[in-house]
Amino acid sequence: MTMDPNVRTQLEAAAFRRLLEHLRERTDVQNIDLMNLAGFCRNCLSNWMKEAADAAGVPLSKEESRTYVYGMPYEEWKARHQTEATGAQLKAFDESKPGH
Repeated sequence: MTMDPNVRTQLEAAAFRRLLEHLRERTDVQNIDLMNLAGFCRNCLSNWMKEAADAAGVPLSKEESRTYVYGMPYEEWKARHQTEATGAQLKAFDESKPGH
């Protein structure tokens, strides 16, 4: 597919923003569930964003990248939405050994 690089970047950015919006709405989906099913979670997204900022020379702290991904400070999100992982979730996590 031939596409103008600027248009591609705009489309990718729009898709990323949509993914974040979806994850912000689906607070019932825990990070461990995402890790077990897809091998990445909200924290991975925030880490990847921070790595991209670092590579581009853009100042962005870990906390700032997490706030952007979660739509609120990470500690606030955890207090509001994170539940204790079940034994089954922990077992699946250990078996899948996500690399992030």
